[in-house]
Amino acid sequence: MSSKGSVAPFQLGNETKPRSRFGRYVAAALLLAGSAVWTLSQFDAPVEYLHSAKAAAGLVHISLEDRCPQSSPLIPAGNKETWDDIRDLVGSDNFKTKAIDWLAGAVKIPTQSYDGMAAPGADARWEIFGEFHAYLAEAFPLVYKSLSVKKVNTYGLLFEWTGKDTSLKPILLAGHQDVVPVHPNTVKEWTHPPFSGHFDGTSIWGRGSADDKCGLVGILITVESLLEKGFQPTRSVVLSFGFDEEVSGPQGAQELAKELKASYGEDAFALIVDEGSGYVDTYGTPLATPGIGEKGYIDTRVEIAAPGGHSSVPPPHTSIGMLAALLVEMENNPFELKLNKDDILYGTIQCAAAYGKSVPEELKDAIEWSLYSQKGMHALEKIIFQDKLMSSLVGTTQAIDLINGGVKTNALPEQAFAIVNHRVSTLSNVDAVKARDTNVLKHLAQKFNLTYTAFDELISTGAPEKTLVLSEAFGHSLEPAPLTPTSGAESAAYKLLSGTIKATYNAHHGVDGDNSIAVAPGMMTGNTDTRYYWDLSPHIFRYNHQGSFGKLDKDGKIAGGIHTVNEHIKVDSFLEMILFFTTLILNADEADL
Repeated sequence: MSSKGSVAPFQLGNETKPRSRFGRYVAAALLLAGSAVWTLSQFDAPVEYLHSAKAAAGLVHISLEDRCPQSSPLIPAGNKETWDDIRDLVGSDNFKTKAIDWLAGAVKIPTQSYDGMAAPGADARWEIFGEFHAYLAEAFPLVYKSLSVKKVNTYGLLFEWTGKDTSLKPILLAGHQDVVPVHPNTVKEWTHPPFSGHFDGTSIWGRGSADDKCGLVGILITVESLLEKGFQPTRSVVLSFGFDEEVSGPQGAQELAKELKASYGEDAFALIVDEGSGYVDTYGTPLATPGIGEKGYIDTRVEIAAPGGHSSVPPPHTSIGMLAALLVEMENNPFELKLNKDDILYGTIQCAAAYGKSVPEELKDAIEWSLYSQKGMHALEKIIFQDKLMSSLVGTTQAIDLINGGVKTNALPEQAFAIVNHRVSTLSNVDAVKARDTNVLKHLAQKFNLTYTAFDELISTGAPEKTLVLSEAFGHSLEPAPLTPTSGAESAAYKLLSGTIKATYNAHHGVDGDNSIAVAPGMMTGNTDTRYYWDLSPHIFRYNHQGSFGKLDKDGKIAGGIHTVNEHIKVDSFLEMILFFTTLILNADEADL
């Protein structure tokens, strides 16, 4: 997963909110994890307002379950025998040993990707990926024998498992080969060396074990195992593995997407599943939150130019001083934070409240009140917006991350600039962010007599030798991802995924029931390689079924060490992931998509 976001848990009520910084995103359901203590005093209004709002709406009761309908567990029908065989296989000690070895072998190859790497062939650091390819070919001989394999831009991998009925839209399973670099100064902090692939009897340790070699290797183990059982799909299965996702995928997934579009066409896939969230216990019930959307982003460059000279004869405001004032103005005027019923997070909260076994009635009342009344929505906002991560999932954010100016203490700085990173709300767009940035600085441009240009448009004229320029830093931005349909006529893929999640969980944990695990639409704070796959399918999910994915440990850190020291994955979670991919392929093979 790319480092385009960070996560933290949200615990409501009087629980302590950990404030450690993390380099990974997780499902929005994690924000609701914890044993919260709710009191009516948090709402600034008695619960009676809820009942009066219901009466005014002509309704006596609303069921949160109706607001978050659930699919039943979906067990393959025509492929039931194959599914039973793989389920038994995954549960065997021999298979467990092989699975550990498969993932450990992949972790041992340090396929690190770095910012600013040149193209393959021009940067020797890519060459380790050739070794990784050789490992995969040796580890999964049936995959390489039975599937077509194509390399794109040297290290991107495309596999096609051609189905018997090529008129059916294939499914696309994605992952990435690269991992976040391990800083040499942190190696001593690892319990087990970062590229050891060590198995301690419970977990497999090392960089990439949880992000995302478990997903890539899990998919290949699934296909290898199905081939061993003689399974031949009716619907084609395509695998796409990029090699620079951790640096936003310009050479990997972007080139793979071009190849996929050229080979298959637009809207060619029935569904796409890439790395993403998993499930975590939420109010006493496991909650899975497949990502159905992603925020966009734009980096705004704010640049001041002013005459230089000797600092002993300074003007009232240097370029750095003016830039500082502009940045303070932006921080003092954040984007409006408002919870909308169309926000993905609003749906996640409803599902958590509907199916959590230990959800306080006050929480349910608060959410119901928000359905009927704007006052109720404001009350719910007050609770949610106490936490900065909850807030960041809802609105557009801004963060001043880079600044530069000046070259010498006795020389007036002729230029100064800063980069402001924005994560664009799923209900907004890049142009709206540009307009806001432009407008919020207008009065200061006039105050400092600056000639102001914003995104190639002249906004106001001041002194010609003093300029303010806003532009897209690095020359690119990203609109929010299209939202995957979860209801109505276009929701068949979401229902199939939901039923697959439930069948997998029940089978692996030996439980029954439609709601032993609940499924809710979710969203991450960052982006995956799917940013390049939007044209390929409207049904894109960021999900890989890791159990307790992102759950906090006793020190307030994300369990699993994703993007930090001591990354690891429990072997039981890895085995369940393999069963998930198996169930998904078999269900999709016989579904009407």
